[in-house]
Amino acid sequence: MNFIKVNIKSEDPFDFEIKHFLNSKLWNDYQLKEDVREALINIANEFIDFLKLEITPKDIQLTGSSANFNYTKYSDIDLHLLFDFSEIDENEELVEEFLRSKKALWNKNHQITIKEYEVEIYPQSVSEEHYSTGVYSILNDKWVVKPVDGSKDPQINIENVKNKVHSLVSEIDQQEEEPDLDRASRIKKKILKMRRGGLEEGGEYSIENLTFKVLRRIGYLKKLNKILNAEYDKKFSLQNQ
Repeated sequence: MNFIKVNIKSEDPFDFEIKHFLNSKLWNDYQLKEDVREALINIANEFIDFLKLEITPKDIQLTGSSANFNYTKYSDIDLHLLFDFSEIDENEELVEEFLRSKKALWNKNHQITIKEYEVEIYPQSVSEEHYSTGVYSILNDKWVVKPVDGSKDPQINIENVKNKVHSLVSEIDQQEEEPDLDRASRIKKKILKMRRGGLEEGGEYSIENLTFKVLRRIGYLKKLNKILNAEYDKKFSLQNQ
């Protein structure tokens, strides 16, 4: 089994230290800096043009660790565009699939940063439940969910997080050595289901959500996707005999 060597330092991928103030590069106290807000609105408008749909978002929101006290050097800026899917088409599942594909293509082709933090676009249904404890409306320039002061640190069982990460790292490394499309797909579904369940039951600081964050920080989600894409392409390729 391959274990991650963990050093307890600021660059540690298991660092979830809670700050007692919001990121000063983005915020003036609890107010989003105007240049940051304008830049995010411009990015959102570019993505809307990219969709090529006659649709206006109900809101544009900043959420995740950049709108909370748990930001780190690994944080990105989660930019959520809220749409009423029924205004696009009555088949809302089809709309969701379309927007997910456009999001993946956009995020793959663009690496836009705000104050050194990468921006990730997320089109979202207005009816989708969101579990973040910090949500800021960029359109309305006010908090939807104001984060609680970080003076009370949550109790995080980091050893349990490490155990889950080590187990999943081992599974993904095994796929790199002996790739199998079905097995790799099941691992990805397991990870996404794990995170979703963790958010629903324990919130942002659940063991499952923190495990997901570490896997993303150390590049193992990208590694798994790379394996999946390679095996998918291989499955449908015809080789010379």
